[in-house]
Amino acid sequence: MNNYFNRISQDLINSNLNHYWSGFQSVAYALYDKNYVYLFNHPRMKRSEQNHYQIFNWDERFIGCTLILYNDYPTAIVNMDLCENYESLYSLLVHELFHGFQYVKGETRFADEILGITYPLSKENVELRNQERINLFSAVLENNIIKKKLYLNTFIALREKRANKFPNNLLYESLIETIEGPAWYVELKAFAEKTPIAYESVLKKYGQNLKDKYESTSNIRKSCYSSGLFMCLLLDEFSPGWKESFWGEEETLYDIIKQLSDNLVKINQVEISSETEEVINFAIECRKTTFESFEQQKGIHLFIEGKIDAKSFDPMNIVSFEYKFLHKNFLKVRINNEEYLVQQPVIAYCKDRLQNIIKLHLILKNNPIENADSLTIDGIGVIKGMYQKHENVLYLYVN
Repeated sequence: MNNYFNRISQDLINSNLNHYWSGFQSVAYALYDKNYVYLFNHPRMKRSEQNHYQIFNWDERFIGCTLILYNDYPTAIVNMDLCENYESLYSLLVHELFHGFQYVKGETRFADEILGITYPLSKENVELRNQERINLFSAVLENNIIKKKLYLNTFIALREKRANKFPNNLLYESLIETIEGPAWYVELKAFAEKTPIAYESVLKKYGQNLKDKYESTSNIRKSCYSSGLFMCLLLDEFSPGWKESFWGEEETLYDIIKQLSDNLVKINQVEISSETEEVINFAIECRKTTFESFEQQKGIHLFIEGKIDAKSFDPMNIVSFEYKFLHKNFLKVRINNEEYLVQQPVIAYCKDRLQNIIKLHLILKNNPIENADSLTIDGIGVIKGMYQKHENVLYLYVN
């Protein structure tokens, strides 16, 4: 990937980013792997004469693909190990840089992530939601303007019916679409520019989640990326100047596109299809199986019980089932007034809210070092507390 660095620094100049979104300017960005971080465009960066970037050892501030404040400056970060080729790396970085652009613009339309993690799967909501997503996909790919408008009107009518019955669900989805839809929009434009794949195939690649009922029902948050993106694409067609007044508003993307409706489509009684019931059962069984697979793994099972506060987590990689939450990527917690980063899958048992953890379940490769009043855990650190051991299971009790 290092051979891409000069190319990427040239491709990410502001004049190029403006082709994706007018006024789009780059904040700092960092590419990293498990060993090193390569920092670009940071105002406090010290770089060598040979390179356009600064190199330093990886540390725990660089986790996932996201936007962070590095030395108090917005910095887009991307894990290079997740990217197979240049177009994937470049487009993903453009996506994260757009979140930096949103930060600079003072974007405030963020969703309560807990609503997504605890999203209820009612039959009527899922039925309507999957119907509207098919119509949204069809509206973008349709070339006949009359049919295109019909698909758009049907999408809006279906969503309005959902909004009346499931307002909290719709508020969550609309806010995620408003933040992530435009980021996916510029990502698609960047990917389409660099890839040899035909544009319609790129559209289908990015819209696949709109048609896959099983995937979109199993991963609500991620599914909002594609619906937000496709709304952006339709606004380009029907209201080309929409981006000029996008910032500093309370309206969501859906509020904007809803203004295109002529109210000619009416949705009456909705019949729940057998496929919808299968989709919901599939989503629930997937969650259940995910937890069972984790709990049946071989290794040293460590349970940490007591007062534990969640400080940060990756909402895109959390699976919930009943009162348990599997953090698949990472979880940062505070225990005994000390912060610990858990960079492995971990189950959190919560009370009332996601931040209030009463028990953690980890599976370790190596036995912790047993001290008089603490355990030393590989990759996590020393956690004070009383503990008990039963074969390959450890129980650590903290205050």
